[in-house]
Amino acid sequence: MVKDFQGIGYCPDWEWEFIDGSYVKAHQHSAGAVSQQSQAIGKSRAGNTTKIHLAVDGYGLPVEFEITGGEVNDCFAAPDLISKLPDAKAIVADKGYDSESIREQIAKRGAQAVIPRKRNSLKGKEDMDWGLYRYRHLVENAFARLKQYRAVATRYDKLKRNFESMVAMACGYLWLPM
Repeated sequence: MVKDFQGIGYCPDWEWEFIDGSYVKAHQHSAGAVSQQSQAIGKSRAGNTTKIHLAVDGYGLPVEFEITGGEVNDCFAAPDLISKLPDAKAIVADKGYDSESIREQIAKRGAQAVIPRKRNSLKGKEDMDWGLYRYRHLVENAFARLKQYRAVATRYDKLKRNFESMVAMACGYLWLPM
């Protein structure tokens, strides 16, 4: 990793950015907060779930995340997540992010969209950079390290802001040098 100019920490590698989402099972007692705001607990196939949408840099370190209900599709949460990221040469994602609006948003930022097309797509896969796509495991590895923390692997918090704080602390721990 590259030291930053002050020598205090590490600079993120913004050449490539990887995005993905992962489900977190919500404990049965986490539902039912007395609040008018959405607490990002949704119904999905697995029951009450929350979804973490995560972006990592070229080193596989988390740089941005968003918390939504488990029923929220990746394509719906991606525009907000991508808009928070700094400019990069390429943004890599899986088939769940295959939509023309996301590809256009990435192209407007001056980056290459490395997203495989879905099986039913009318466009071909000639423009796909499969060599770069192989590094998408970096975001999967970040999720594996985040879910080593019990409070992230299962959501026990009733309030969305408390769960976001836990995820932010876990992401901070991943940035600590080993």
